[in-house]
Amino acid sequence: MFQDILAKIKAYDTIIIHRHMRPDPDAIGSQVGLKEIIKHNFPEKRVLAAGFDEPTLTWIAQMDQVTDEDFKGALVIVTDTANTPRIDDERYATGDFLIKMDHHPNDDVYGDICYVDTTASSTSEIVTDFALNTGLALSDAAARVLYNGIVGDTGRFLYPATTSKTLMIASKLREYDFDFAAMARKMDSFPYKIAKLQGFIFDNLEVDDNGAARVLLTQADLKHFEVTDAETAAIVGVPGKIDIVESWAIFVEQTDGHYRVRLRSKSKVINEIAKRHDGGGHPLASGANSYSLEENNQIYQEIKNILADKKTNSSN
Repeated sequence: MFQDILAKIKAYDTIIIHRHMRPDPDAIGSQVGLKEIIKHNFPEKRVLAAGFDEPTLTWIAQMDQVTDEDFKGALVIVTDTANTPRIDDERYATGDFLIKMDHHPNDDVYGDICYVDTTASSTSEIVTDFALNTGLALSDAAARVLYNGIVGDTGRFLYPATTSKTLMIASKLREYDFDFAAMARKMDSFPYKIAKLQGFIFDNLEVDDNGAARVLLTQADLKHFEVTDAETAAIVGVPGKIDIVESWAIFVEQTDGHYRVRLRSKSKVINEIAKRHDGGGHPLASGANSYSLEENNQIYQEIKNILADKKTNSSN
């Protein structure tokens, strides 16, 4: 299928690349990495990255200004986005041909070409693999953002999705000229207000006997700590640093009153919970939406149930 994707890239003069809303390093890395690969190998083509500039991630890359006219007769590629409602910029559907490249469970099969590899650690890994397997040359600029994406989605190679192939591809990217140490420092640093928010998480985390944990961040909390919803991404992994915590949910109240739910787990699959609550994602890292405090309680109870089941099964 990589050859089919390459053939389409060769066939179009204008290529517009999208990724998901509320981007993370892999979303931007795969999107802009693919853009840089195409530009490097086909300098005559016009390649644009579409979407909102997330202020906390503009140090990785910034988006292009894309007009309605640009989509006419264009090839559109969407990276790192499991379902169409999450694609940043709905104009993706107005292009001439659509390609999906992703590593999330393929619950929403969209695109004229749909390439999904759930064994990949990240879509940045897939994009690098695409270049390596089709003979396309990488560039320093492409390697930098792709490496960012892989490091971000693997938690610095700590998460279970990290494979020997992931490490091989990361090693290949490290052959290029970019300051990976500065990038690592940037990814590992956070503002003082986030440090204070981490303290709040530890102080207010609820944990049951089986390691199910939850914490709620209200709009008042966000205002108190002067953080945005996007900035709360920096504390998603915090509960997991506690040895007794196995699976957890962070509920972040939105301005319209509903709750964004970030679900994480060390071993027990939790994406089915996310799917039952207007969400989805990876087996151990998912997102959902809740529309009441009662639904928050229900989601937490479902996490408690799967951990209780795990404990029961392990004792049999």
